[in-house]
Parts: sequence; structure tokens; C-alpha cells
Amino acid sequence: MATATFEPSLSTSMMRSGHSTDAPSMADSLPSVNFGFDDLRERMMRFTQRFDEFIEKGRKQVLEERNQFRLNITELQEDQRLKKRDIEILTLKSETHSQTIAKEAQETAEMHAAIASLKEQRDARAANRDALKSQIVDVQKQIAARREAQHKHARYLDSQARFNVPELEFWQDYLCLRIEGAGAVDKLKFVYTHVDERDWEREAWFDLDISKREYEVLAYRPKLDRDEVDRALEKVNQTRDIGMFLKDMREIFVATLK
Repeated sequence: MATATFEPSLSTSMMRSGHSTDAPSMADSLPSVNFGFDDLRERMMRFTQRFDEFIEKGRKQVLEERNQFRLNITELQEDQRLKKRDIEILTLKSETHSQTIAKEAQETAEMHAAIASLKEQRDARAANRDALKSQIVDVQKQIAARREAQHKHARYLDSQARFNVPELEFWQDYLCLRIEGAGAVDKLKFVYTHVDERDWEREAWFDLDISKREYEVLAYRPKLDRDEVDRALEKVNQTRDIGMFLKDMREIFVATLK
């Protein structure tokens, strides 16, 4: 900035001639001062320009930062949305996985229950098989015993046949009768034929127990009147006439089948 210059000689001369009428005025005698307004104006213009540039740069920076902030916010929101979606997907997968685990656990429990049931059935069938084997052995023993009894009875009948052959053959021929074993030594089965006029080959039979003093009819086919059977039994138990008893039984069968 320029500084004002003073001229001492001029001031002194003006003071000396202050009372002269022809001297110039004091305003004209004042020194000229150069304040440097043009330079100040230029400097202010440059400052204003730099200030405007600073403001513009700051405004652009603020806008850029705001836009970047908005972009960051948008990205954060998008990331949050994606993470929320991922969380929902993971939650759904977790629920599905939990349901799958629960279903598998239920299926496993059902499978274990089925296996236990099958084991129980296997054990029961094994026990039943063993019981059946034991029963089969018992039945085989019973069959063997019955066969032995039948053979023994047959031998007994053979031994008795030597004494009763004539009488036995007479009753067999006369009454159309045959005698069989009934599964025990003291039981006989008497089988009649020609008792039904509509079917001469039809058979009627009864089982007689001779193990006791009193004879007893155990079973018969076809069904007879039990009172008539009991009367025939009472008669034979009194008379001990087995031939007459066989004749009476045949007559009961014939009357029943008519």
C-alpha cells in the first residue's frame, strides 16, 4: 500500500505567506494523498474471487459428501434389506431343519417301536414254535401209545377170536356188523351196515366201554334216543348177553333211520 508524501518546503511557504491576499487556498495547498484504492479494490476482488472459489469448492464438497452419504445410506439400507432377507432365509432353513430333525426323531422312535414289536413277535413265535414242538412230541407219543394200544387190542381180539370166532362170525353176518378198535384196550367200536333202506352202504356205529362191570355207550352216530340206549344197556348189564344187546342196538338204529 502506497504512503502519502509531504513536502515541508511547501508547508513552510504557505505559513509564511498566510496573510497574503494573493496566496492560494488551504485546500489547494494540502498535499495530495495516494490511498491505493485501486490496489485495495484489486486485492478485494481477488479475495472475493478466492472466497467464492472456496465457497463453491466447499459447496461442491458438501454436495459430494451429502451424495456420498446418501449413497452410503442407500447401500446400508440395501445391505440391511439383504441381511434381513438372509436372516429370514436362515430362519426358514432353521425351522425346516428343526422340523426335519423332529420328523426324523419321530420316524426313529417309530422304527425303534416297530423293531421292538417285531422282536416281541419273534420271541412270541419262537415260544409258540417251541410249544408246538413240545405238543408235537406229546402228540407223537400219544399216537405211538394209541397205536401200541390198538395193536395190543388187536392182539387181544385175535386171542379172543379163537374162542368166539363161530359166534362172532354169526353176529357179524346176521347183523351186518363189524367190530373195530376204539383207541383203547377196553373200548370197542361196532359198525352196522344195511340199516338204511334208502342207502344200504350207509354206516351206523357206537363205541362201547367194557372196562367196568357195567357196560357204557360212549358215542354213537347217527343220533339216537338216549333213553332207548340206556334201556338196552340196562338189559345187557343184567343178562350179560352181548349178542342180544347188539341186536337191540341195530333195531334202534333202523328205527331211527326210518
